[in-house]
Amino acid sequence: MTEIISPRMPRPVRAARTEEVSVNGVLISRAEIAREIQNHEARTPAEAWHAAARALVVRELLLAEAARLGIAAEPARHGDGSRETDEEATIRALLAQEVKVPTADTATCRRHFERNRASFRSGDLYEVAHILLPAAPDDMAGRAAARAQAEAILADILAGRAAFADMARAHSACPSREVGGSLGQIGRGQTVAEFEAALAQMVPGAVHPAPVESRYGFHLVVLAHRIEGRDLPFEMAEAAIAGHLELTAWHVATRQYLSLLIGRADIRGVTLEGAASPLVQ
Repeated sequence: MTEIISPRMPRPVRAARTEEVSVNGVLISRAEIAREIQNHEARTPAEAWHAAARALVVRELLLAEAARLGIAAEPARHGDGSRETDEEATIRALLAQEVKVPTADTATCRRHFERNRASFRSGDLYEVAHILLPAAPDDMAGRAAARAQAEAILADILAGRAAFADMARAHSACPSREVGGSLGQIGRGQTVAEFEAALAQMVPGAVHPAPVESRYGFHLVVLAHRIEGRDLPFEMAEAAIAGHLELTAWHVATRQYLSLLIGRADIRGVTLEGAASPLVQ
């Protein structure tokens, strides 16, 4: 179970409350809530208590509704070999029976595709090499020295007095120095934001005209090639779009179903809204 650690509390939270929590007359004990608290991260003990109480209320509502409808299910095994609890299996079967969502057809998927074309494009790829002159973010003197060294090396490279690969082997703090600074092909998200911003502005075959500063220090950058991203065809995206739309619809339908159960239940000791459920986060 997850422990809730406060900066001033080295031990798991033990939130003390006086309210009795019940659902349609079924009492949820303080001991149950105390055990459940450890599954909920929160900024304060009070928030952890409320999150735990809400989760147990939702569980009781769903299990009671499954019992009313005569629903039961065999626990399934997960891909990692673990097994559902009996309660998890029952809740799964209840939601499968009671929460229905439409299948996303091709026309619906295509409308989503056309409205979100930018999301269905492969990113640019860059074939790039760099030289890293390292400096810690909080070492002002070290950063000034690294910048000066980077500028001196860059001046030699731009003037033709030194080859980029030779300077990488001699000065770079990155393991890529062994291959002349080459990082191979990289895409979006594989480097720091400052590095990516510099690449986006560069012309293939050019050395960046100034050292690029990042939290690691200063980089000298040469862009060998850029492979432009391309729009993905609808056929490649349709299955993913359908899955996304159906999952979104299931979340909405589950919230609505919980709202109905909550609205007709007698819940005491905690305030609960239909959307406040661990099932639909």
